[in-house]
Amino acid sequence: MAFMRNDAINRVNIHTTIQAFAQGSGGLFFLIVLLQAGVSIAAALLALAAIHVGRFVLRPLLLPLARRFGLKPLLIFGALVLALPYPALAAVDGVGTAFYVLIVLMALGDIFYWVSYNAYFSALGDAEHRGHQVGMREALVAVVSIIAPLIGAWVLVTAGPRWLFPGVALVQILSVVPLLGAPNVAIAAQASGALRAARVGILLNAADAWFDSGFIFVWQIALFISLGESVAAYGGAMALAGLVGAAGSLLLGRHVDLGHGRRSVIIAYAIGISVVALRAASFGSPLLAIAANTLGALVLPLIVPVAASPLYNLAKASPCPFRFHLAAEGGWDVGCAAACLSAAAIAASGASLAWAIVLAIPALLGASLVLWRYYAPRPLAAVA
Repeated sequence: MAFMRNDAINRVNIHTTIQAFAQGSGGLFFLIVLLQAGVSIAAALLALAAIHVGRFVLRPLLLPLARRFGLKPLLIFGALVLALPYPALAAVDGVGTAFYVLIVLMALGDIFYWVSYNAYFSALGDAEHRGHQVGMREALVAVVSIIAPLIGAWVLVTAGPRWLFPGVALVQILSVVPLLGAPNVAIAAQASGALRAARVGILLNAADAWFDSGFIFVWQIALFISLGESVAAYGGAMALAGLVGAAGSLLLGRHVDLGHGRRSVIIAYAIGISVVALRAASFGSPLLAIAANTLGALVLPLIVPVAASPLYNLAKASPCPFRFHLAAEGGWDVGCAAACLSAAAIAASGASLAWAIVLAIPALLGASLVLWRYYAPRPLAAVA
């Protein structure tokens, strides 16, 4: 398997797997713990919007640091900073000091981590094996997602957040170990045309963020409510979803590498739209919500290789992968903040959260149109 010969990407994928364990056992319960701490649904969604506004405002400050130190130190530092919000989350008791500290820490960790991660993956990956490499990453994440929610739910129920989240923070810190032997990637002092090269990335990220807001964030709240606000049932539903989704990524990632990009777009996004509609319809019904959550596990492993492969390849072909993702992540922040604000307004109005979930469908349609154009014959020329 030629796509497995890239040691640097293998290290990043191992790091991602450990990071996914921290996310699955701790981050997956972020909104749930806020609700249990007395934070309203609207306030929790406003917190997510505030995190992404902070990311958007502060992210340009990363460029001088990237030029000075390269990508690897920023990635490692960001992974370490991402451990800090977990103990802060355990201390939240309503909308107060700990709540605002949590928002600041999450914004800081996200600023350093995600731009560096995506630029690093873009620079070190192989364009001809990109679908396989992204698919392998997503398959590993899906496998970890089977056991991590069960562990997180069990500790949260039996011991509480003050025991769970320090442990999750330790796992997050350990995720940097595979990166220690990986190469650094230098950033050019100047890179003309980098912003222009990122136009497609900005559009895709904005659509993807809007979709994730409804499909992931709002859905986590809706699922928790539909299951009678049971942490154990929520963790079990997420574990079942991880079991179902573990096989999807490698299959479609290979499909992309074989040149079937447009077919992959149709498959992934048609399934995505169908599952979003099912999730919206299932709100309030425990059995239907579990079914919708389980089927939803197929969506991200199908969509991510199709959508992420162009992003990483366009970034690698751009004058500067870091500047590409710096701009593209700005699109993510705008899309996520706008969607979370819309969802918060729906929640505050007393309307059903199903309407906030349905808002993910236009984002899927928009992203599929951009990708359809990208995967046309001679795709790089098509998006120039």
